[in-house]
Amino acid sequence: MQKLALLIALIISGIITAQSNYEKGMQKAFELWGTNPTEASNLFERIAAAEKDNWLPPYYAAQVLILQGFEIKDKDKLDSHLKKAQDLINDATAISKNNPEIIIMQALLHTVWVVYDGATYGMQLSPKIAALYEQAAKIDSNNPRVVLNKAEWNMGAAQFFGQDTAPFCKDFERALELFANFKPETPFHPNWGKERAEQVLNSCKK
Repeated sequence: MQKLALLIALIISGIITAQSNYEKGMQKAFELWGTNPTEASNLFERIAAAEKDNWLPPYYAAQVLILQGFEIKDKDKLDSHLKKAQDLINDATAISKNNPEIIIMQALLHTVWVVYDGATYGMQLSPKIAALYEQAAKIDSNNPRVVLNKAEWNMGAAQFFGQDTAPFCKDFERALELFANFKPETPFHPNWGKERAEQVLNSCKK
């Protein structure tokens, strides 16, 4: 009986240690993100290799790369960068299918190409991006990041075609209401976007 109790204690201790290592690694990666995004993405990747059933590490590794992609001007470098991000999104999707957070990230990856060269990639990728946001909204229409990013994409499209963008302002107001009540499942689940919603809404009011 004592041996069994000891074994259970060791198992529980191992689980706690594993959680602690995961938490420490994720916290470190988030800290690095502000000063060394490349190393942050690499650390998220290493965590993903250890946490094979957790979609969050590959999701964040991809997000870092995608956000960096908006600043890259060299096509070959951008292509390599986003191919790596796509592999990470694929890994996250394999773990968590029909996840609106991952679908948003896929839409953002395509958006990088449109921003890089709208003349070349706009016609090709715009329908895919719109479809991804529709898909995410069908899965969770109350996800504040879904509402925010879908509205921002639609507003950008309206601006491109010279259409009125005012109707989208109410979507940013709704996004902020959703952010106010949003509770991430864990401290590491996606909780970004509120500041962006405030920024875009302020520009709406000018």
